[in-house]
Amino acid sequence: MEEHTEAGSAPELGAQKALIDNPADILVIAAYFLLVIGVGLWSMCRTNRGTVGGYFLAGRSMVWWPVGASLFASNIGSGHFVGLAGTGAASGLAVAGFEWNALFVVLLLGWLFAPVYLTAGVITMPQYLRKRFGGRRIRLYLSVLSLFLYIFTKISVDMFSGAVFIQQALGWNIYASVIALLGITMIYTVTGGLAALMYTDTVQTFVILGGACILMGYAFHEVGGYSGLFDKYLGAATSLTVSEDPAVGNISSFCYRPRPDSYHLLRHPVTGDLPWPALLLGLTIVSGWYWCSDQVIVQRCLAGKSLTHIKAGCILCGYLKLTPMFLMVMPGMISRILYPDEVACVVPEVCRRVCGTEVGCSNIAYPRLVVKLMPNGLRGLMLAVMLAALMSSLASIFNSSSTLFTMDIYTRLRPRAGDRELLLVGRLWVVFIVVVSVAWLPVVQAAQGGQLFDYIQAVSSYLAPPVSAVFVLALFVPRVNEQGAFWGLIGGLLMGLARLIPEFSFGSGSCVQPSACPAFLCGVHYLYFAIVLFFCSGLLTLTVSLCTAPIPRKHVSGQVPQASTVGHSTYPLLPGVPSWEDLNFSTESWEWAGGPAAVAIAEQEFLFKYIYLNRPGGGLMLMGW
Repeated sequence: MEEHTEAGSAPELGAQKALIDNPADILVIAAYFLLVIGVGLWSMCRTNRGTVGGYFLAGRSMVWWPVGASLFASNIGSGHFVGLAGTGAASGLAVAGFEWNALFVVLLLGWLFAPVYLTAGVITMPQYLRKRFGGRRIRLYLSVLSLFLYIFTKISVDMFSGAVFIQQALGWNIYASVIALLGITMIYTVTGGLAALMYTDTVQTFVILGGACILMGYAFHEVGGYSGLFDKYLGAATSLTVSEDPAVGNISSFCYRPRPDSYHLLRHPVTGDLPWPALLLGLTIVSGWYWCSDQVIVQRCLAGKSLTHIKAGCILCGYLKLTPMFLMVMPGMISRILYPDEVACVVPEVCRRVCGTEVGCSNIAYPRLVVKLMPNGLRGLMLAVMLAALMSSLASIFNSSSTLFTMDIYTRLRPRAGDRELLLVGRLWVVFIVVVSVAWLPVVQAAQGGQLFDYIQAVSSYLAPPVSAVFVLALFVPRVNEQGAFWGLIGGLLMGLARLIPEFSFGSGSCVQPSACPAFLCGVHYLYFAIVLFFCSGLLTLTVSLCTAPIPRKHVSGQVPQASTVGHSTYPLLPGVPSWEDLNFSTESWEWAGGPAAVAIAEQEFLFKYIYLNRPGGGLMLMGW
């Protein structure tokens, strides 16, 4: 039978022939590595790395453009190229909502959260909670949880997605290639500190955007342009729909045809794979944790030389977050059109031959475009783009996890440790993380699912909402105390684990082979669960706080928004933020000028008015609502 003949000829992933083996590609890759190493060495020579502030916060001397570029590059890892393109290939445009949601949430970081962190004078987020609530158990809990999340949602994902691309492009042994990448990443992370990361992040942002734009152009040309994409995607179904396994047999068209709502960003609240209420509210809760309280992201803002530069960097990052829809999601959809039998495979044994997993191969959508569509030289450029994304993300995680471990855990063991000792411990922790990451590779390979991006968001949705709830209440409800925050975090953790453990124990399954997890445990969409978890954690935090003694007001002052007066209006204002008259949104207050400055100044003034100022007789007005 034709289907079975084609299935038998599908290539094994492990035996993938090297497609990047010509001088042009190798020259481009070598030039990229030399450029990154050169920038790292230059930043090492011009920045102060001999103090804790110099190493972990780049001496708080970074201007707006490396802040914004580093925020973007730290967020866009190889997991985004593989995961966003893969989910775009599987289900259409809606996954871009994860990126566009960040456009607004990152502004909350610059305008609401960063001023509080700067005024508190903290280096890590657990340090802020320690200052806000007192005690040590919350700080320790958040440090351990953050390190746990780094392993399971960042390091493992980046390593898996990088391995997928390397196997598709080079046919190298996965362990040798990943160890080499981790080694280079570790070198400039350990030696250069945050300044080296932020400058190399800036270079890699240009590489990522440039290479992805070139591939996008080739992909749209191949499919017949924008109209060709939307004309052909709904018909992009595999021709292999009959399994050799009698238990599977003929597969329903529901499992291998694109969703009818593939072109919709906001989908049905019950039947949609990304329901619109969950996308708007649940995703904002998870994004609030990531963009406003995650160490990797906030550390970039704290390195800014002033609040003005931090805000401008957040604006730049917000603009850059518009691009993944066109650079990753749509090319993933095009890959399904061009290679439906591979990217959209549905027969378990076929998928296993193509990509090594039975639940689907949509994760190879972007790598398959690169190795089959790009000419020599440009193919090497795209590998450099993927390496840039992988190394940038891993380097950011290594540095931030080093900061967390050194400042929040090691200082409890050695409270009198000096700067030299802390710097040494921070660098040794990076080495330890690299070793753990390599040891984690077999687990990542065994646990890979059909939707990498769904895996990232699901784990975050089960563990992050309690942290979001506590940070929001810490800033805006002075009555919340240490007991309430701690038990809110613990209660939320237990509730999240009650969903996470059975879901991953039973497996996520696929359309052809559904998960055996009971519906009452796993039937609720993970973003809906995030909403419930957020409000339950917040309610528990408030309840315990109201039943216990409050924190004396003098200890809360400076850690929460203050009340200031402008004219005849009283409005909430964050500590360290100047008054309206003092702020003076003129170009004289900026160290840069031109078109982008004018746009940023206008947007900053607009957002400042609509976030901080009251309407007459009204309450705090958020985004003009």
